[in-house]
Amino acid sequence: MTRDQDGRSTRWDDHRAARRAELVNAARKAVHRHGPGVSMDDIAAAAGTSKSIVYRYFADKAGLRLAVATAVVGDMHDALVRAAADAPTPLGGLRAMVRVYLEMIEHSPRVYWFVTRTSIAGVEPEPDDLPGGEAPLAAYLDSVIEIVARPFAELAGVPDDVAAAWAAGAVGHVRGAGEWWLGHREAGTTTLTREELTEHVTLWLWRGPVGVLHPTDHATNHLPTHATTHATTQGIRR
Repeated sequence: MTRDQDGRSTRWDDHRAARRAELVNAARKAVHRHGPGVSMDDIAAAAGTSKSIVYRYFADKAGLRLAVATAVVGDMHDALVRAAADAPTPLGGLRAMVRVYLEMIEHSPRVYWFVTRTSIAGVEPEPDDLPGGEAPLAAYLDSVIEIVARPFAELAGVPDDVAAAWAAGAVGHVRGAGEWWLGHREAGTTTLTREELTEHVTLWLWRGPVGVLHPTDHATNHLPTHATTHATTQGIRR
């Protein structure tokens, strides 16, 4: 292959990658507008192109869903890393991460459900099955467990595997509480605000497992109402 051919190949690869990114962004906007059951026609319309063009870049809807999931969980991971890094204390970090997660799923519930393939209070259509579609979400959850576990292993002075087990439970608790709140908020069956839930979840996690792991920490007896954090987020971008 000549140098000119190499250059053309590189330019084509760059163009294809850029076009895929544009289509993923268009898909996120279409999901935000139409919900998890969005059609490929809706996605193509949002991208200002035809469905046949979309299929040039993604073999099927499952492939496009996987690309959207990868982008969304990447954004969530980066936001949580910033929240943890900016917090001055483990307590502040925990509260900041809970807040960021709830902010992001509230910003675009439909995109969140599209990625996690969960119906909103039983009223949204279940998205099509996606073989291997849990991979980005599973990798995201594993990385978040590591982020959460690290400061608590140092704080409580426990082995890494004990801290990781607690962190896995904490992540599952936050996700479960967040999805419950999101579904019931959509259905109008809860009056809890996002900030109230942030405070409750942080309190439950901090005074519960952390109090057991580190009972001499007097901070466990008092949870500041306004923990300081510099974390910012634009939510699940649409």
